[in-house]
Amino acid sequence: MYRKIKFLIETLKQAGVEWNKSSASKDSASLAYYAIFSIPGFLVIIIWVVGYFFGEEATRGELSLQVSDMMGVEAAKSIENIIANASIDKQNIFMKIVGVASLIFGSTTLFFQLQHSLNALWRVKASPKKAFIKFLLDRINSLGMILIIGFLFMITMLLSSLVSLLNAWITQYFGLGTYILVQAINFIFGFGLVFILFSLIFKMLPDIQIGWKPVFNGAFLTTVLFTFGKILLSIYFNKFKPTSTFGAAGTVVLIMMWINYSCMIMFFGAQFIRVYILKKGYSVTPSKHASWSDDVIN
Repeated sequence: MYRKIKFLIETLKQAGVEWNKSSASKDSASLAYYAIFSIPGFLVIIIWVVGYFFGEEATRGELSLQVSDMMGVEAAKSIENIIANASIDKQNIFMKIVGVASLIFGSTTLFFQLQHSLNALWRVKASPKKAFIKFLLDRINSLGMILIIGFLFMITMLLSSLVSLLNAWITQYFGLGTYILVQAINFIFGFGLVFILFSLIFKMLPDIQIGWKPVFNGAFLTTVLFTFGKILLSIYFNKFKPTSTFGAAGTVVLIMMWINYSCMIMFFGAQFIRVYILKKGYSVTPSKHASWSDDVIN
């Protein structure tokens, strides 16, 4: 037990040093910028996918509720306006095709750039002879991540609907203690969904082949840090309203702050996985469409 704790502390320290030396801050800021252009298409695709099962109005309402919980009511209203402005003319076939294509391209840009940052962290690059194929595969992979997020969001909606229906009934017939237990289960389930998402990002996006054990360890650490930070940031944003200084641009600033924080936490988790693998001596190889860069992992 002592050895495991010592190993964890040493791994965290080394990951922190590597993270501090890396371009995590710059990459996180860049991804926050790309997110502003990716979010409209990303949200519209999520609404299309989840709305097919629950209805678009219900999906919009749940999205607004989730954003409101994290960033406040004003941010939720701005997100609703973004979604409305990103709607596609479904009467004109040509405009519909162009609109769908532009939304897909825009929505996948964030994950596409995230993949490049993770590849830089792992010291891998696309093979020159396979660059175009790699580009297409990366876009498909990014779209796949969006669909996975849509699926996880759909599960979240199911759980939220079930809890909402049961809350009053549980409190009335089983007391407050059982209600708190249900809320705790809801929190744990949400934690699990975020853990799954980070696991898939660390496993699927970078062009490397690694085992699931280090991925799960890094994803768990990232989820803990993300959840803790989410709570603190939500309190800070709702109480102090820092974006009021920026007026109409406040929501954009708020979204960029959220993405920036999330990416920095994610890069720390990726560094933790990399250090963990190196210290354990596990195998790590580039994917078939990539190769080691000049700064090979060591």
